[in-house]
Amino acid sequence: MSKTCTFYFWDVQHGHAAYINTPNNRHIVVDLGTGDYSDRNEEFSPLLYLKNDKGVKRLDYVIITHPHLDHIDDILNFDSLDPRVLNRPKHLTKAEIMNGVQDNDKEKFEKYCEINDRYNGSIASDSENNTSNPENWGGLFIRTFTPKGCDHSNFNNHSIVSVFEYAGSKIVIPGDNEKCSFDELMLKPDFKSAVKNADVLLAPHHGRKSGFDTDFVNLVNPRITIVSDGRFCDTSANGRYSEKSRGWMTHYRSGKTSETRYCLTTNSDGHIEVSIGYNDGDKPFLSITAD
Repeated sequence: MSKTCTFYFWDVQHGHAAYINTPNNRHIVVDLGTGDYSDRNEEFSPLLYLKNDKGVKRLDYVIITHPHLDHIDDILNFDSLDPRVLNRPKHLTKAEIMNGVQDNDKEKFEKYCEINDRYNGSIASDSENNTSNPENWGGLFIRTFTPKGCDHSNFNNHSIVSVFEYAGSKIVIPGDNEKCSFDELMLKPDFKSAVKNADVLLAPHHGRKSGFDTDFVNLVNPRITIVSDGRFCDTSANGRYSEKSRGWMTHYRSGKTSETRYCLTTNSDGHIEVSIGYNDGDKPFLSITAD
């Protein structure tokens, strides 16, 4: 079994998609965004890339943080990788999800609802697919938190927050949550303990000001923040995340000199790879690589 867990944050334009390869070679996906700025390929499908280029035959765990188009855009390819387990905000109803959906997006939202209905079985505590047992994932601890108390008119505030921890490093992926849901989550001691002093934070709501919550970011206290968003706009909080992050060495595939970075963005840094684990001397490491 490997001693490395690798996270890929795809460049999917204004959207989010991440892939995690666990130390025991299991396959996790968080969100289903599509497209690619760096290759100017609006049709890029991370799911089909995993299947056709990386040889992934089946996903073990999929987390869809919430049903907004930029997080489910790749959903028509979902069944091609036959995921074993799906996590999503189950408390949102089909009527709420389909309300206001445009005709040209209806097929994707209908597919989401069909999948939501299909993945309704329970997982036995002793199952190899029990996501709360780190032994099933090569020692990777996975914790998820789903806020439910905010008005259902804004699905951002019902995003699943995922926390991954291995080899002493912690990565937090919080979906598109905003103030209402952070106020709810920050009242929970187990949530605060889970996200505290993380190494990598995916900026909530694509790094927009609406997702920047000072108390949450201060608690996470990341070494580096990753922003998955479209081109820079006047609602960006990238500067705030840079100020709140501690900094970490980033390496570049292009051969550019490595440097300490505080905030990386998929729209300018391409797809971002984060590796955590143990080296040959069994010492923990955190490595970050961008385009």
